[in-house]
Formats: sequence, C-alpha cells, structure tokens
Amino acid sequence: MKANRMSLITLGVSNIAASRAYYEALGWTPEEALENVIFYDMGGMKFGLFPLEVLAVEQKRPVTELGLGATTIAQNYNSAAEVDAAFAAALAAGATAVAQPNAMDWGGYSSYVADPDGHIWEFAFNPFWPLDEDGKIA
Repeated sequence: MKANRMSLITLGVSNIAASRAYYEALGWTPEEALENVIFYDMGGMKFGLFPLEVLAVEQKRPVTELGLGATTIAQNYNSAAEVDAAFAAALAAGATAVAQPNAMDWGGYSSYVADPDGHIWEFAFNPFWPLDEDGKIA
C-alpha cells in the first residue's frame, strides 16, 4: 500500500453546529452528519468535524492537550483573483483574517484565515502547480 496518502483529516471543534454552519456558509456540503461527527467528501478522502471533548476521550488525553498546533490546511486556486474571492468568502462566513492576500517571494499569491475554532487555512495560487477541473494538483 502506498505510504504517501491521507484518508481523513479531522478537526476538533468546540461547537460542532457552529463549525458546520461556517463550512456550509463557504458552500461545503456534508456527505454524512451524525450526532458527534460531520463528514465531507473530498474526492477520494474525507474531512471531518468532531467535538473536542469526544476527540479527547478517543485519544485518551485531556482537552487542554488538544491545542492548536502549527498546522495549515490549504486550498489552491487558479489565480490571485480566486484567492481574493476565497479569502473574502471565508471572512463573510465568520473566519478571522490572519494574513491578507499578497504576492509571495516564491512567485505565488497567498492568504491565511482562521476558522471559528482557530484552525488555519491557506488560500493560495501556485503557478508551479496547475490544477485540474476538480481543483486537484494536476
């Protein structure tokens, strides 16, 4: 089995209903919504929202140890204008601006927001990584 792969990314959230509302305001559609987890289809992998308290029980750690780490989840776009639009949509849905959209030294264009639980998302245009029609790196 290939080692370089992911099946599921799960974010621990303080209020699953509020987090669901945020992602739906961005246009995301849940694939499955259960009492303690929301799953989104990501075209071959899943993205989940899970209550912090339940995640702590599963990991056998206190909630206080589930703090936000230095992790960034990124979405790439086909242009700087698309990055600007994604950034604006995230702010309108309730995100907090972390870094305004700007040209990067490496030749791309990037911005950062924090979702309602502080998870960091990057919206970027990388001219060296073209995207296919599904938004996957070609």
